[in-house]
Amino acid sequence: MTVSDFTTTLLVDQTPEEAFRAITNVREWWSQEIEGGTSQLNDEFTYHYKDVHRCKMKLTEVIPNKKMVWLVVDNYFNFTKDKSEWKGTKIIFEISGKNNKTQIRFTHQGLVPQYECFDICSNAWSQYIQQSLLKLITTGKGQPNPKSFSKME
Repeated sequence: MTVSDFTTTLLVDQTPEEAFRAITNVREWWSQEIEGGTSQLNDEFTYHYKDVHRCKMKLTEVIPNKKMVWLVVDNYFNFTKDKSEWKGTKIIFEISGKNNKTQIRFTHQGLVPQYECFDICSNAWSQYIQQSLLKLITTGKGQPNPKSFSKME
């Protein structure tokens, strides 16, 4: 892991089990447009946001209450020259105890400042992790992208 990979950390009072359960509930903190499994080894799911972003993730490592790794199998952005910038990168959640609290370290390994999407993507991840996932863990209610009912967006 290089220093330039995007990383953000949460510290919560909830247990590692509660944090892990929230992380695997991707529809409740990232997007209600998630299709597929999001909690078991080798699960695959797709995400899409309007015509702006689509990606396919595969869970390549699942250690309950400790770690989860998603491999970005495919990706499309409509706002970058390289439409597949995330392809082959990894999204890593590491859960550990720290001073009677639970620490969640989120790393998007391969999301680096050289990427055209770095600013937009790191800001989006910060919002999803620092606000939506945090609220899901601490209050039981995240702030995911809503399911769109119109495919004409």
